[in-house]
Amino acid sequence: MSRFGLGLRSKVILLSCFLFVLPWLGYEYVWEMEKYLREGQEKTLVGTTRALATALHERPALFENASEFTDKVEKGRDLYAYNINNAIRLDGELGDWQPYESLMWQYHGAYLQTPDDKHALEDLSFKHMVGKYGQHLYAVFAVKDDVLRLRPKNALSVDRNDHLKIAIKTPDGELKNYIIATRKEGWVNAFALPGLTPYTDIQGYFKPTIDGYNIELRMPLGMLGNKLGFAISDWDDTQQQHHLMATSNVEDANALGTVLLPSPEIKRIIKGMRHSGSRIWVVDKHHRVLAQSGTIQHADGVWASSLRETETQGLWQRFEERFLHPLYYQILTKPPSEFLDILHDVAALQGNHIASALRGEPASNWRITPDNKAVILSAAYPIWGNDQVLGAVIAEETTNGVRTLRNKALEKLFNVIIVVMLIGTISLFFFASRISSRIRRLRDSAEQAIDEQGRVRSQLSISNDSDEIGDLSRSFANIVNRLGGYTHYLENMSSRLSHELRTPVTVVRSSLENLQLIATEPQQQKYLTRAQEGVARLNKLITTMSEATRLEQSISTAARENYNLTQVVQGCMQGYAIAYPNALFDVKIEDTAMSVNGSADFFAQLLDKLINNALEFAQQGTAICVSLTEHQGQAVLAISNLGPRLPQEIGDHIFDSMVSVRGQDKQQQPHLGLGLYIARLIVDFHRGKIRAQNLEADEGVCITVSLPIG
Repeated sequence: MSRFGLGLRSKVILLSCFLFVLPWLGYEYVWEMEKYLREGQEKTLVGTTRALATALHERPALFENASEFTDKVEKGRDLYAYNINNAIRLDGELGDWQPYESLMWQYHGAYLQTPDDKHALEDLSFKHMVGKYGQHLYAVFAVKDDVLRLRPKNALSVDRNDHLKIAIKTPDGELKNYIIATRKEGWVNAFALPGLTPYTDIQGYFKPTIDGYNIELRMPLGMLGNKLGFAISDWDDTQQQHHLMATSNVEDANALGTVLLPSPEIKRIIKGMRHSGSRIWVVDKHHRVLAQSGTIQHADGVWASSLRETETQGLWQRFEERFLHPLYYQILTKPPSEFLDILHDVAALQGNHIASALRGEPASNWRITPDNKAVILSAAYPIWGNDQVLGAVIAEETTNGVRTLRNKALEKLFNVIIVVMLIGTISLFFFASRISSRIRRLRDSAEQAIDEQGRVRSQLSISNDSDEIGDLSRSFANIVNRLGGYTHYLENMSSRLSHELRTPVTVVRSSLENLQLIATEPQQQKYLTRAQEGVARLNKLITTMSEATRLEQSISTAARENYNLTQVVQGCMQGYAIAYPNALFDVKIEDTAMSVNGSADFFAQLLDKLINNALEFAQQGTAICVSLTEHQGQAVLAISNLGPRLPQEIGDHIFDSMVSVRGQDKQQQPHLGLGLYIARLIVDFHRGKIRAQNLEADEGVCITVSLPIG
């Protein structure tokens, strides 16, 4: 950071960090919010179960029928009457039972009243369930029997053939037995035992199948008490040996299995809770379901309900839903409307939270559905009566409501991030554009201030900005100003020296001439001659410097005119052939008129300097190659010679003032390195370009001059 304020790099870093931290903080905040919402949902659900349990406290009559049994309920022995959605058509086809096939219990050899190690499923087995619809109890039996023996015609006995036995404990506590035995497929009724009196309240349908037979039954709920049992009797012959497979011991009232019917009173109490956004269960102390209300697919809590009520469809919402949501939900997940529910129509509920509630302690539990699509929260609260736990209330909700809230919050966060990033990007774009524009202006000013030869042509403007670019601009301006002063000093040094040295040299030269007139001794003449030679060389240097100064002044005031460059070059080359009879020239000039704008005299001086320079450096016996061609609207003059090559680092500085690459063997004559400098001044006057380069194939140098034609 500079002393002029906060640095540009620091500004960019701070702004970038801000743009990065903002979405991260928002994202973390939303996840924290979801965690607290889940905790709130858990406490709310426990409160819901507590409120519902309070309505069921101290009402033991609702649980007497369910709670007076043994402490252990055995699946298959103790029956549960599922709620059936529609009345069953008694036709033996079992099509109406298809939705409940997973609820049927399989009875096999373990349910034989007389154990038989050789028993197989094909010998005798059956699937069975009971269900409740309206005021009737329905029962189904899908029996596998390898030998079907129906009741013979005119037979007085009904129990020496395949038949179904029913044992019922009535509401009065009396045990009654019934038997169903038929002669053929069709409608059947029960016979009451022991007198075999027809009992038409129990009716059904018998249908043989490929591997056995089906029986569908219907009986009034009013005849049922709290115990019920069924037994399938399999007779393969008329002998006494037969197999009896039963849900429970239908001969012993104490061993008879229980039957649980969902409580309509409890269901009426919890029915109103289906609008609470929860699925409600009420179980007895044996975990058996007494009542159930609501579906878990719609049990997404009160949050989702409030969201649905406040949803609007404005212009922005439609734009967001159409364009932004497909992008957002590449990351987010929508709560599923359909998922696998393993507790649909179950007869009993299990779980640590339910066991805890039945011990008198409220509890809750989180679980994931088997398809991993939804998370379900369950809360259980005990129901008390006479200081004993009669059962428990279980409420279940999915986290779809919380996830929907989270998604809504993240959607708003993403919207804010997009807006902030858009504003930040635009701001950074304009900020970077302003910086780059200022840097480009500074670069252009610096390039325009100094030409290709390093001369300062203009001054940089001083910036008042307090940042690094302003500081750099002021530094550049200061450097260019100092460089301009120094360059101006160097450019005027030759004219000043020539002016200041001319008078002393004249005095010295006249004094030497006078001394030579009066000197008589040979030794004196010798030293006077050397002194005059030195003064002559010094005078030549002064003349050369004056020549460059005069040329600069002449160029500044010279008038331009169009002239034929071809004629000027041809005339000059003819003069050089006469002036340098020992030199070899290879001249190639196109025989076309090339009109250029400038001064023919100045260009002749240019040729003098270039030819003289080429002759000085050319190897003995080699030719000076001179060519003049036209190329893309330019007159191109090339003068090359074989000789020493230019240093690689010299570049275009060979045309600067007082620059020379002559070795010691070329220094017998005074030289200030102004020849090529004068050549460059003349080329600039003609608005052309001059460059020097080493020959690729041979040792030597080629100087090329390009002038615009027209």
